[in-house]
Amino acid sequence: MPKLLVGVVIMILLLAGGPLYMWGFGGIDTRGDWRSADRSSMGLAPDPGQTHQAVVQVYSARAFNWRGIFAVHSWVATKPQGAAHYTVHQVTGWGHPALSSRIGGPDRAWFGSQPTVHTTLCGRAAERAIEHIETLLPDYPHRDRYRAWPGPNSNTFVAWLIREVPELDVALPSSAIGKDYLGEGMFAPTPSGTGVQFSLGGVLGAAVGLREGVELNLAGLVLGIDPAALGIKLPGIGTLGLLTYGQPQGECSAVAGASD
Repeated sequence: MPKLLVGVVIMILLLAGGPLYMWGFGGIDTRGDWRSADRSSMGLAPDPGQTHQAVVQVYSARAFNWRGIFAVHSWVATKPQGAAHYTVHQVTGWGHPALSSRIGGPDRAWFGSQPTVHTTLCGRAAERAIEHIETLLPDYPHRDRYRAWPGPNSNTFVAWLIREVPELDVALPSSAIGKDYLGEGMFAPTPSGTGVQFSLGGVLGAAVGLREGVELNLAGLVLGIDPAALGIKLPGIGTLGLLTYGQPQGECSAVAGASD
C-alpha cells in the first residue's frame, strides 16, 4: 500500500506540476481581456511583398487566458506563389463553422502570446502542400464542431491536416491538447507520420514515433520522452531538453525556392 500511495502521489505531482509551474512562472495572463490583448505581427513569416514563391507555415502559441496554463493553440498559414497575402487556416470556439480560412497575418501574437514556428515550406514543396490543403479542407470531419477538451479543437484540426499532407513533416508540441483526439477511431499514425498512436477519445492514449518520441496521454495531459531533444515532456510545459532542433524560421531563400 505505501508503494502504491507513493506511486499515486508521484503521478499527481507529474501531472499537476507542469501546469502549476506555468501558472506561477510561465508569464501567462489569466485575467487578460481579449479586446486589448496583443495581436501584432511577430516578424516570423516571409514578407509576401518580397517573397514571390509559395510559403506554408505551421504555428502554435499559448492559448488565451487560463487555458494557456495547460495548452497551446495551433494554426496553419499558406501563401500561394505570387500571392500578396497569407491565408490563415484554424479552428476556434467562436467561429461558425469552427473551421475558418481567412486572409490575415500568419505570425500575429495569439491574444498576447508570441507564436512559435514549427515548420516552414517554400517553393515547390509549399506549392504541393497548398494543393493538398485546399483539396482537404472541405473534408475535415469536425469543421462544425469545437470542444476545448479533449477535442475536437484547433490542435485536432492541425494534427489531422499534418497527417493528411505528406509535405508537412512536423510534430506538434506535446502541450497541443486535442492533437490526440481521433474521433471514433482508436488507432492512427502520429501526426508526423513517423510512428503510431492509440487514443480513447483524446482522454487516454499513447504514441511512439521518431518525431514525437514516446508520449503517454492521461486526461489530455502528456508525459513522455523526446529523444531528439534529449529531454522529457511534461504536462503544460511541453519538452524540457538539452538540445534544440527545428527548421529555420527566417525568410525563404532563393535556394529553398528552387528546391524540393
